[in-house]
Amino acid sequence: MKIPFCLSLTASLLLIGCGESSNQPAQPTNGAASSGNPLSAPADYVGALGKAQQTAVKTVDTTSLNQAIQLFNVENGRNPKDLNELVEKKFIPKVPDAPRGMKLEYDATAGKVKAVQQ
Repeated sequence: MKIPFCLSLTASLLLIGCGESSNQPAQPTNGAASSGNPLSAPADYVGALGKAQQTAVKTVDTTSLNQAIQLFNVENGRNPKDLNELVEKKFIPKVPDAPRGMKLEYDATAGKVKAVQQ
């Protein structure tokens, strides 16, 4: 007697939950600006890939530079005057190029590098 009652209760709850519908269109959850047109999907995808690659390169370059600055500070007791001093003292092989449309900004007093828009 309990099993049929439980099954009917479960079925009715499922039907009640499925009965609700939303009249609002689905919104993208990732915050990406998408045109919603299937024909422009490849272009949207390629644009997102390019932006993701630029962000990844910026993060890796600034992180490795900040680590080199910290090592320099530990060994020399001060921050380097500029990024070229890291190359001269062989903490990095060369100053990495900034991602397209950006430049590397070094704050010698704080000992931090960040990539900023040009």
